[in-house]
Amino acid sequence: MTRPPFHADHVGSLLRPAELRDARAKAKAGALDADELRAIEDRAIARAVKRQEEIGLQPITDGEFRRDFWHLDFLQQLDGIELVPVPGGHTFKAEDVPPMASVTGKLDCSRPIMVEHFRYLKSLTRRTPKFTMPSPGTAHMRGGRNAISRTVYPDLEEFWADISAAYRKAIRHLYDAGCRYLQLDDVGFSYLCDEKVRENFRKNGDDPATLAPVYARAINDALAGRPADLAVTMHTCRGNFRSTWFAAGGYQDDVVAAMFTAKVDGFFMEYDSERAGGFGPLKHLPRGKKVVLGLVTTKSGALEPKDALKRRIDEAAKYVPLESVCLSPQCGFSSTHHGNLLTEDEQWAKLARVVEVAAEVWH
Repeated sequence: MTRPPFHADHVGSLLRPAELRDARAKAKAGALDADELRAIEDRAIARAVKRQEEIGLQPITDGEFRRDFWHLDFLQQLDGIELVPVPGGHTFKAEDVPPMASVTGKLDCSRPIMVEHFRYLKSLTRRTPKFTMPSPGTAHMRGGRNAISRTVYPDLEEFWADISAAYRKAIRHLYDAGCRYLQLDDVGFSYLCDEKVRENFRKNGDDPATLAPVYARAINDALAGRPADLAVTMHTCRGNFRSTWFAAGGYQDDVVAAMFTAKVDGFFMEYDSERAGGFGPLKHLPRGKKVVLGLVTTKSGALEPKDALKRRIDEAAKYVPLESVCLSPQCGFSSTHHGNLLTEDEQWAKLARVVEVAAEVWH
């Protein structure tokens, strides 16, 4: 079997079905117990797995159906991380603004995280169950130095050493449960290509010029000693909330060059709109690595024409060998429980289009 990423791949999250949304809302209100919620989640995941298989996808995810947010549900289970409310000044409704992960104690992973989620997914498919988690840098990116206790971590090098060690444990727990395809989600690299976001990093006590190599090193430290049969990819995008985005600007050569030092098998990169810039930075892709072009947008329901996708793939192939190129949507369809502004039918049509185009391009 081909090692991931696959020529037809996807980022992971899927729109939550109405029954699942209602059940999770009831559970938060105390009107549904944990066992009842789990049964509804199980049914929704089983249906999503079947639909992915019917479309022809090889990588199969659980749609992140048991999560509210792509990153916080994982991060808050690490020892030493607490979720704190974000003060005003944002443009979203208060109830829609996620809390922020803050480091308030020594970081560790004293128990398996989401391993039961993976085991259930694996039980449903004979294809490649793919599991996603936020990258180590995500624990730093949003709040920066100001969200990391200076009492606990007066030296940030200790923070990076501990977060990487915690991740090694979490990854090993998943591997021991049978995970062979892991995706680390790291929006930090693409955010660092936006000057307005770089200014936010400065306000949070960091020098953005230094962060791309730091984030890449944290990934490499987290993957140190990983088994040879564990395929790992990394996804980066410019934000994804109810079809909105947070950062803009093409991938910058220095940031991409640092990102490509991450010892993963492939890089999912957002290329669905003009704000992503051109393919030129792909020239830095190391030999033997793959780039997964996020050419299919998850932010609207309009279906991309096959010929247009093929032309874009041909453009990218001027910088990297065609066999090193893959195709996917540019992000998940529901990075948060709210979901993007398209229908489930439109979502499945887009995933089917990815499979169809990949089959025609790579036979």
